[in-house]
Amino acid sequence: MRTPSGPFDRGHTEDLMTFLAASPSPYHAVASAAERLEKAGFRQVEETDAWDGTSGGKYVLRGGAIVAWYVPEGASAHTPFRIVGAHTDSPNLRVKPQPDAGSHGWRQVPVEIYGGPLLNSWLDRDLGLAGRLTLRDGTTRLVNIDRPLLRVPQLAIHMDRSVHTDGLKLDKQKHMQPIWGLGGDVHEGDLIGFLEDETGLGQGDVTGWDLMTYAIEAPAFLGRDRELVAGPRMDNLLSVHSATAALAAVSAQEDLPYIPVLAAFDHEENGSQSDTGADGPLLGGVLERSVFARGGSYEDKARAFAGTICLSSDTGHAVHPNYAERHDPTHHPRANGGPILKVNVNNRYATDGSGRAVFAAACEKAGVPFQSFVSNNAMPCGTTIGPITAARHGIKTVDIGVAILSMHSVRELCGADDPHMLANALVAFLEG
Repeated sequence: MRTPSGPFDRGHTEDLMTFLAASPSPYHAVASAAERLEKAGFRQVEETDAWDGTSGGKYVLRGGAIVAWYVPEGASAHTPFRIVGAHTDSPNLRVKPQPDAGSHGWRQVPVEIYGGPLLNSWLDRDLGLAGRLTLRDGTTRLVNIDRPLLRVPQLAIHMDRSVHTDGLKLDKQKHMQPIWGLGGDVHEGDLIGFLEDETGLGQGDVTGWDLMTYAIEAPAFLGRDRELVAGPRMDNLLSVHSATAALAAVSAQEDLPYIPVLAAFDHEENGSQSDTGADGPLLGGVLERSVFARGGSYEDKARAFAGTICLSSDTGHAVHPNYAERHDPTHHPRANGGPILKVNVNNRYATDGSGRAVFAAACEKAGVPFQSFVSNNAMPCGTTIGPITAARHGIKTVDIGVAILSMHSVRELCGADDPHMLANALVAFLEG
């Protein structure tokens, strides 16, 4: 493999591990991305304010989503965009509206299953708790209890001998409720009161919450030669991190022919239909306002969108050595083989032949290889924000990503070189 010509190497992967550890919820992920963009000179703009047409880097935060863009000096109102799309959410266990429960002397936290996690991977893990607290005055506060707080205990083998013959069977309601202590009585307000104490708030300050559990084990290099990375939420914070780094890198350049954009949405894992999801109005509204702020008309917006291309970057499936028959026999993406181009002719992915050419050109410019992924015809194919983005905004979209194992597990696995190869390909794409 040639040495990538972009700015990123294995140090990018080490920074990814830092990013994953600092981002246990979508709200933390966008805060981490915004912090990196601020260091690159970007500034936050409020959706409730009037926007100006000045050049430079800007970003909008809305809940667990961020849209950031860089306007080059002298960009016209009809300058097209180059977008990297990703999502900030991952499957997990989320706290229910009445968060205090328990029985038989155990204190428990009722949780709801978010997305499609591999439930068995959450058993017997030391879990922290993170998310967003909404205060009585309407402001929000991030919270992260980064220590062993909860655990979903598995039933002992002595009480379920059939697990060896029939396999592990988990009831989402009965078997996935974590414990967090001992006590005979359930006291309403215990969990939120605990979080108020931990964050230095007063009792009764918190009136709303969006809380989720996460495994506190840190990301780590794996393997004899440390050629792999194991960690949480790679689907899809790996793409968010690479896209953030790529946008910051290209913002230091002059004479960009396009306006580079990062769009990291929430709620991809449950359909993207929210005000912060890819099927909502956030991206279109930001792009339109950017055109109009530079004095553009509806015609300018139509011209800009017609020339715009989006790379929908999400993780995909590396060939599994123990289940190779589940993959297409002629398409076996490998770890450290470079980013993958995801194709499905039934539009579960948005890639077509012309989109393939765009991505191939970016990888060639960056000096990185790429691989193709297509599902086995006998297996259902997943989907991404790609088809949603293409259909909602009329924007040419290409689905790409990094090949991983253990997708939707509490800990996933990728090649240690793939994240920085993806980031270099994204730089080449955003440069045009």
